[in-house]
Amino acid sequence: MTLLLNGAPQEIAATTLAEALAELGYAGRIVATAVNGDFVPARNRAATALNEGDRIEVVAPMQGG
Repeated sequence: MTLLLNGAPQEIAATTLAEALAELGYAGRIVATAVNGDFVPARNRAATALNEGDRIEVVAPMQGG
């Protein structure tokens, strides 16, 4: 299916947010996620189903000051 990942089209086979993160190379990384503008906590990612055209935002924390 095709999703928008951080605003760019992305073709994936995953059906859940957790699977998508693993497929996209985010497995094991600390990131914040949202689907269609709604924040999804890490504990809910495996239960969050994805649909064609969903908008996924993945944000990694940055260091600095």
